Amino acid sequence: MGQAISEERHAILIVEDEAFIRYDLVDFFEDAGFQVFDAENADVAIELMAANPSIRIVLTDVDMPGSMDGVRLAHVIRDRYPPTLLLIASGARKLEQGDMPPGATFIAKPFDPRSLLSRIREAGLPS
Repeated sequence: MGQAISEERHAILIVEDEAFIRYDLVDFFEDAGFQVFDAENADVAIELMAANPSIRIVLTDVDMPGSMDGVRLAHVIRDRYPPTLLLIASGARKLEQGDMPPGATFIAKPFDPRSLLSRIREAGLPS
């Protein structure tokens, strides 16, 4: 179990093509004290990561339109921003650890955002 984090100091990026799901997650994490960024696809997510170095947590859906899916996005983020906590969600398929970048966590949809918040708090974040 990692060091507990204070979510008021951390930013999260929600990458989800389903607008209602994305907006619900944005509201939830804002209410929990996070600075929240959101993207409807990987291309926007990569732009946001480059422009906002404070983002240290990324929650991405696997299946979404655009130049890459959420698994590929997670690999790109791990390569470019290695200390980022990566959470990869899908309701359509179950990912094995070997499918994901090192240190990434798979979250099965549907999930309870409160349980996800607990996982983030328990994981801690590198400085």
